Amino acid sequence: MIYKQFQDLKLSALGLGAMRLPASGKDNEEISEQQTAEMVAYAMDHGINYYDTAWGYHNGNSETVLGRVLNRYPRDSFYLADKFPGYDLSNMDKAEAIFEKQLEKCGVDYFDFYLFHNVCEMNIDSYLNPEYGILDYLLKQKENGRIRHLGFSAHGNYDTMKRFLDAYGSHMEFGQIQLNWIDCTFQNAYEKVQLLKEYQIPVWVMEPLRGGRLASLSEKAVNTLTALRPDEEIAAWAFRFLQGIDGVTMILSGMSDLEQVQKNIKTFETEKKLNEKELNTLLGIADDMIKNILPCTACRYCTAHCPKELDIPSLLKLYNEHCFTGGGFIAPMALMAVPDDKRPSACIGCRSCEGVCPQKIKISEAMADFSTKLREN
Repeated sequence: MIYKQFQDLKLSALGLGAMRLPASGKDNEEISEQQTAEMVAYAMDHGINYYDTAWGYHNGNSETVLGRVLNRYPRDSFYLADKFPGYDLSNMDKAEAIFEKQLEKCGVDYFDFYLFHNVCEMNIDSYLNPEYGILDYLLKQKENGRIRHLGFSAHGNYDTMKRFLDAYGSHMEFGQIQLNWIDCTFQNAYEKVQLLKEYQIPVWVMEPLRGGRLASLSEKAVNTLTALRPDEEIAAWAFRFLQGIDGVTMILSGMSDLEQVQKNIKTFETEKKLNEKELNTLLGIADDMIKNILPCTACRYCTAHCPKELDIPSLLKLYNEHCFTGGGFIAPMALMAVPDDKRPSACIGCRSCEGVCPQKIKISEAMADFSTKLREN
């Protein structure tokens, strides 16, 4: 296992995320504790010492099951990460109650790592609102030794992340972002990496495989990559890509079965960064995968001609994300921060924007399709 130095700790470069544990039921809330125990046992035996859970994972059951499984091992043999669930605004005034419950569910006296969960456009105002006292409370728990290291995760845009760091950056010890060989440009993740560097904050990576999307490529893409590295698993390319990014300390993978754990650990036995040819080939595949997204350049000619004053470039960016992912929570979450009269459904289909769009995008059709997809989400 490759290890990375974080302050005075030696962390496994691969962390086991408990968002996609083996489970069944309507919302995957019925976790198989036996299978989870087998996964953790193998992980512990082969060097993984970082485990990540959250309040909402598996409909609230991830903390409980992972906690029971990890409690079979000495407390100093693993590092446990949990998060304050600010993705739900109704939780903002419940920091103490939730934190105490999380310790109870996980069966521990302290968290090694604790995060502001999912900093984004929808919750940034509440996270920064001193009336809720979230930061003050968490800093108090850190002072009392119940949180060893404080950080944050972010799905929001660059400006939202910068706003959070401008306010709380001096207290943040690590930053967790969605980073992979698609999102390095598609979600401007490279810029977020640089932002963390400016604050001298190490990078924690989530969604290295984009929910498995980057492990299931087209036959053409698979053949291209296999020709370059015949013995490399396709999923491993995502990890090799991240091994070449300066500042990355922790790579989390939400593993769902023992085979995934075994394959990922095998990848992390060695560090094999991509060379220039391999990197360019991979990024070329990324470009091909997103070539059908709408080519908005954010010139903003459209916004000056919209009678509803919609932020069309921002809406098209969210539309592209939603289409590429095939749904998901990112676009709906971001739109929660947008007034009803500024959402895609507010488009009246007048096409005034289309007459001035240099890219000839059929904006009104995109807004209508976006509205339909959101209703079906």
